[in-house]
Amino acid sequence: RPARFHHMLRVAKLTSPMSVGTWILTVFGPAAGVAAVAEAGPWLPERGVLGVGRRLLAPAGSAAGLVAAATAPALATYTGVLLADTAVPAWHEAYPDLPVLFAGSALASGAGVGLLAVPPAQSGPARRMAVAGAALELYGAHRVETRLGLLSEPYRTGTAGRLLRVGRALTVAGVAGAVLGGRHRVVAALSGGALLAASLATRFGVFHAGVASARDPKYTVLPQRERLARRAAGAG
Repeated sequence: RPARFHHMLRVAKLTSPMSVGTWILTVFGPAAGVAAVAEAGPWLPERGVLGVGRRLLAPAGSAAGLVAAATAPALATYTGVLLADTAVPAWHEAYPDLPVLFAGSALASGAGVGLLAVPPAQSGPARRMAVAGAALELYGAHRVETRLGLLSEPYRTGTAGRLLRVGRALTVAGVAGAVLGGRHRVVAALSGGALLAASLATRFGVFHAGVASARDPKYTVLPQRERLARRAAGAG
């Protein structure tokens, strides 16, 4: 329950993704919040109590932004690590690839927000981030769809397969629009929306792949038999 969140802060266990994730959120959340509030500083009056707040918000926002930036990569990859640490076959077997996939998805969706929010003339960093995020996201998706043998099947079929294909198409369209037409307001906005939708589709695709692999016993039993056969062959 969210009301019991603070109980997780009594310990810091590096071998527990849940414990590490709790501390990541504890650091990132307030830092990002302060950095966001500091953006309103220029709107405050220059005199009086609010004037003092205006002067304090600028350095506080800069420091908080640096803290948030330092913890953002851990936050972006944490979900992938947490999923891979479960017993769900399609997630557990993809432990080297899910953090990469989620990192790329986070970068691409962040770039999408940038393309939607900033003037086209200032969108250069967002366009570059879109390219980097799309490359990581497409690479991670390709890995989980091809590297896992039988356990790649849930990522290619059913609801998960459809969502991941939609996510891939939207990612390609979004990054192409960002690179080729990102200086035009409408194209930049459409590209940003496509990248955000791609990230959503990709994450739900990973979720449904895990659900499908947990429901079908073959994704648990057959890999176990293969591992036992390899051990027996190695021992022999």
